[in-house]
Amino acid sequence: MVSKLSNETIDLYECFKAYDVRGVVGQSLNAEAVEAIGAAFVDVLTLDGQDVFIGGDMRPSSMTFAQAFARGATQRGANVVMLGLISTDVLYFATGKHQNAGVVFTASHNPGQYNGIKMAKSGARPVSSDNGLFEIRDLAQDYLDKGLPAANGRPRGNISELDVLSDYAAYLRELVDLSKIRPLKLVIDAGNGMGGLTTPAVLGDALLPGLPLDIVPLYFELDGTFPNHPANPLEPENLVDLQTAVVEHGADLGLAFDGDADRCFVIDERGMPLSPSAITALVSVREIVRVKGEGEEQPVIIHNLITSKAVPEFVEKAGGIAVMTRVGHSFIKAEMAVQGAVFGGEHSAHYYFRDFYNADTGMLAAMHVLAALGGQDLPLSELGKEFEPYVATGEINSKVEDKTEAIDRVLKHFADRPVEVTNMDGTTVAATDGSWWFNLRPSNTEPFLRFNGEGSTAEIIEPIRDKVLAIVRSSTN
Repeated sequence: MVSKLSNETIDLYECFKAYDVRGVVGQSLNAEAVEAIGAAFVDVLTLDGQDVFIGGDMRPSSMTFAQAFARGATQRGANVVMLGLISTDVLYFATGKHQNAGVVFTASHNPGQYNGIKMAKSGARPVSSDNGLFEIRDLAQDYLDKGLPAANGRPRGNISELDVLSDYAAYLRELVDLSKIRPLKLVIDAGNGMGGLTTPAVLGDALLPGLPLDIVPLYFELDGTFPNHPANPLEPENLVDLQTAVVEHGADLGLAFDGDADRCFVIDERGMPLSPSAITALVSVREIVRVKGEGEEQPVIIHNLITSKAVPEFVEKAGGIAVMTRVGHSFIKAEMAVQGAVFGGEHSAHYYFRDFYNADTGMLAAMHVLAALGGQDLPLSELGKEFEPYVATGEINSKVEDKTEAIDRVLKHFADRPVEVTNMDGTTVAATDGSWWFNLRPSNTEPFLRFNGEGSTAEIIEPIRDKVLAIVRSSTN
């Protein structure tokens, strides 16, 4: 006996990516598909009889999808615990504290017509293409096409509710004490995303006693149609409102969260952004000093290969060990666990903490910045300057059909130069004197070749950038 889900044809290969699920609502993802995914999630991870957490962001379809997932999960014997509206890092907190698997419905920074699923095993361990995500996809597709199988004596799970926001907020405040910093004025742009819920809980006085923070809220209304600007602070145009507000209000700094509030971007008092590499270096030094004070001799910091070379330099200067990984949260989290690392950072503003179950949380990184700034008298522009000694190009995409051929052409151009070439996650070319480097990394899902570079000065790196891009783009079709 099977329970047929739908006559509609949904191809889950369109929305299952390497690290999560993401697609256009009604086209590559609908409630019937989500129900099948919920059932497959339980079966593949053998969660029958166990609690499974389910939450969602503010997108119009998130709660509908959460309920559909719950139907599929309970039919396969899991006990569902509904967390309600949550950010992605609240899910990680819940799965870490309670040691249960869970999912959050979100499409992060994507436009409102998208939704998706981020999954975690117990202890906030990631579910990716390396450890079960594609098996869930394949089984869910089978269930979607053929129907959910009968329970065969397996009792249907029950559904309960749990509010974890208060515990999440209290836990973060335990990790970084902001009660004694100097008073700070900050503008926070939530982009109509989940930062509008988590900021008042953690940094405001909605659930806990107030902190010496004067917060100017920008777009705190939860609205998954994103009426003001896309909730993607990685794009400079989406920071303009925050930059303007910081200057107009005479604020000490600005913070911008993406749609599911797991990433945080920082603006100084002049309205200028601090790079995620600078934040990675700043937080790394703070965490190294803290754990060395607790007796840890050589704390490990993880960073991906696109972060500034200043990151390992600051780590080693502070007495830590820097370990480089490929780009991507599953690689970072896996290496965090293997190395017992205290902290990890990526150029995309994902920040990972051992004390947060090796998971990423933009809010905790923001609290470290507030603690560093509020613990001394310099403005953020001066404090941040120390951690940005080099000039970075940022990520630049070129549409290229034959990515391998384009990289070969670039390597041929630099063949007679004093350079070193490495092949971790794309191709990195670095001057032997340390004055510049660049990386060309093919996208796995789009016809893009991604360029990132850095130099001792703008005069050094800009001609390198322009030459490499000219070579790459001359080979486009």
